Amino acid sequence: MRPSNEIYPIERIISAASYLTAGGAGFVWLIIAAVLRKRVTPFLMYHILQSIFLSILYFLVATFAELIYVILYRIPLINAIPYIINMPLSFLFNLSVIQTITTAIILYLAITSAMGLYSYLPWVSDIININTGRK
Repeated sequence: MRPSNEIYPIERIISAASYLTAGGAGFVWLIIAAVLRKRVTPFLMYHILQSIFLSILYFLVATFAELIYVILYRIPLINAIPYIINMPLSFLFNLSVIQTITTAIILYLAITSAMGLYSYLPWVSDIININTGRK
């Protein structure tokens, strides 16, 4: 029997893959666990739920930002702001500032979960902790 705080390597891999696939790998793992009637560990459940929640949140924020950009494009002199924000920068591997920030957050979450740690993002992790009963 394993100690209660030991995390298997497969759990680390699935939690990291869940962030890198926008929750897809974690969702598939939840379906497999339900079919096989296996219990999902709290560590894995935390990361799967956080990755799915972040994916939904990113979709909603991106949709809202697109609406704001459409409105700003119609206003003279302010219509350059969306272009500047989304402009590819050569020193950031041709990623925009927003793409760089989201990539850094995803890599942070994937790396820390692969290390066997509970990743923390303000507000998001608090919601996940409350819903999984960790807090």
